[in-house]
Amino acid sequence: MHRSAPRLSRILACAAVPVMLVAVGCSSDSGSDSKKNAGSSSSGTASAKPTEPTVEAARFADLPDPCASIDKKTIKDLVPGAKKKNGTAGRSNDLAARGSCSWNGLDDKGVDGSQYRWLDVGFTRFDSDQSLGSGAKRATAEYAKQVTKAKASEGAEKVAAEPTTGIGEEATTVTYGLSKTDEDFAYATVVARTGNVVVTLTYNGAGYAGAKTPSSASIVKGAHKAAKEAVAAVAETDDAKVTPPATGGSDDSKKDSKKDSTKDAAKGSDSNSDDPKSTAKPKAKSS
Repeated sequence: MHRSAPRLSRILACAAVPVMLVAVGCSSDSGSDSKKNAGSSSSGTASAKPTEPTVEAARFADLPDPCASIDKKTIKDLVPGAKKKNGTAGRSNDLAARGSCSWNGLDDKGVDGSQYRWLDVGFTRFDSDQSLGSGAKRATAEYAKQVTKAKASEGAEKVAAEPTTGIGEEATTVTYGLSKTDEDFAYATVVARTGNVVVTLTYNGAGYAGAKTPSSASIVKGAHKAAKEAVAAVAETDDAKVTPPATGGSDDSKKDSKKDSTKDAAKGSDSNSDDPKSTAKPKAKSS
């Protein structure tokens, strides 16, 4: 009886050891699994973060010279007797984003009266912006705004607006009549969008001293011709990006090139001067 008691104690002690080991083992595995799960949850959250879509790049990075955007022959046809054949540039603090130019003149026909014409063109370019949208999207909003503005011209009568094909990606022609300086004027405003650039062109005319008011059809025809040239000038500016000249070459060739550039600049300065004869034309009130 005294010998069996110690044996029973040893048996019970040995039986308790595996139970403790199992408990420790479960506790250790549970901690490892929880760490793994925590890591998986953290990485899963990071990978699920949405990325912002990249906006479409703007198509045009620059604008043409507004006063050179319409062919000189077209100016001569649409604005006979123009006071400044090279136009009058509008003010702009950023010519890469906006610019404008205008022409006006009075064609004196003697006893048959005089014909007055006014033409102006404006360009507005938009860059793509991550927060504001693509340049094309922003230009589309500006296009709609300019059409609304043209239709709401103060004093306009018989206003009509029609979609116009063949001028940019989208265009609208707004026509109306306007009475001022005791004369009746016929107006046509063409608003067009090409890529991220909006072109707004207005052409109007009136007859003075008994001359007839020009027909709306003739004014619209002239406005469409000029607007097509203005839109084409935007694409030509983008295509005419100058590539850097090749390095090297003799000193003599560099000197000759410099001389040619000087000559060309002198010629350009002469061609851009205003025709002194234009100052002799009768003055008309600005439209």
